[in-house]
Amino acid sequence: MNNSVLKNPKCFNAEPVIKDVKVESEIGSQMQEVNESTIEVIDATVSPKSLEDDIEDESIKEKAVLSAAKHSLSVEVGASVIRFVRGKEGSTKEKIEKETGVQIILPSSKQEDAIIIEGTSADSVTKASKVIQHIIDEAVKTPSLDYSHFVSLPLAIHPELVDKLVNFQNSILGIKDTCAVENQEGNSDGDASESDAQGQQFGKGSAVAVELKVADGRESVKVDISGIPLVSYEPKELKESKPSRSSDLRIEKSIFIKPKTFHLTVLMLKLWNKERVSLAAEVLKSIAPRVMDALDNRPLFVRLKGLDCMKGSLDRARVVYAPVEEIGSENRLSRACQVIIDAFVEAGLVLEKDIGHELKLHATVMNAKHRKRRGNRMGRSDSFNACGIFKQFGSEEWGEYLIREAHLSQRFKYDENGYYHCCASIPFPENMQIH
Repeated sequence: MNNSVLKNPKCFNAEPVIKDVKVESEIGSQMQEVNESTIEVIDATVSPKSLEDDIEDESIKEKAVLSAAKHSLSVEVGASVIRFVRGKEGSTKEKIEKETGVQIILPSSKQEDAIIIEGTSADSVTKASKVIQHIIDEAVKTPSLDYSHFVSLPLAIHPELVDKLVNFQNSILGIKDTCAVENQEGNSDGDASESDAQGQQFGKGSAVAVELKVADGRESVKVDISGIPLVSYEPKELKESKPSRSSDLRIEKSIFIKPKTFHLTVLMLKLWNKERVSLAAEVLKSIAPRVMDALDNRPLFVRLKGLDCMKGSLDRARVVYAPVEEIGSENRLSRACQVIIDAFVEAGLVLEKDIGHELKLHATVMNAKHRKRRGNRMGRSDSFNACGIFKQFGSEEWGEYLIREAHLSQRFKYDENGYYHCCASIPFPENMQIH
């Protein structure tokens, strides 16, 4: 505040004042910061003495004078849930603005997590923030918002196991060239199909002139055919050919788990903003000693053997996995996992519907949910025929492996080693204690 103005006992006409005032507003369990800005005071009569008598704190003086404040609240909701605040074609956002009398400013970048709520009163801004919080709370309970993170026990750290998975996929897909598999996996996230590539090839022609001669050979005419569209017809024998065996069984590359991401899942999480991710990382790190105690400070080995089907029958399988058993049958792994689960539940990071689920550790090798969607497949069940796979690999000995650590892994993002992005990790014992 400009104290020189208060020295004048007469009335004064104040110019627009820009001032940031921090105001705490509670939303849910989080304290947010409210910035009062773009404030204009017009023809205000102020008595310095009365202000000094009635108002002790300088910040209170500012609020008393700046009565026409524009209240602004920044709420970090998370980039993944902003779409729920926006609604279809902005309908939800417009409804909130109309009912609360505020303006909601959504971020222009998908990488930004915060939205701005502006209003003429603190009450309107607070009311809008509560409505938004309720929308997010309801959204995260639905399948519309996918799980973003999970606690994993990495298995892909064992190169020999990764090689076995690659051979498993190659055998089923009938691929003999390892390089071909790597190239296919590298393009698995792309949208361009072979027909698109052909369209690009024929769509751009170079300047070509063809000399056409008339029947008697006396004249010739040059014709530029670069502007003439070329049409590629599929050979008849390809149209009439039958689908390959993999196509018949609805088995394709995309439904296989990438070998470099092979893992055991302890707990699925929805962490939709940076605060929840940070909290989850802190929770995992804080329980490292308790996890070590649950493991008796001794290395833990697991055995992977055979295959099993989680959803559907073998001829209409949805998830195929390798069963896991702890070597030694001391239940140390189960105890350690329960310590992790309990800590995340206590921190309020586990959805209510997921609390109390029985832990069933498994290593997924195929999942129909990951299938790449191409064209219209309405009416076809999202499954595949795994009968032949079980006949060939149903008793497969995958081997015995040391569990070296627990990860807070981020889905859909990968580190340089090909494994899921690690937000935090804690070690498991690796050295045997000699008594």
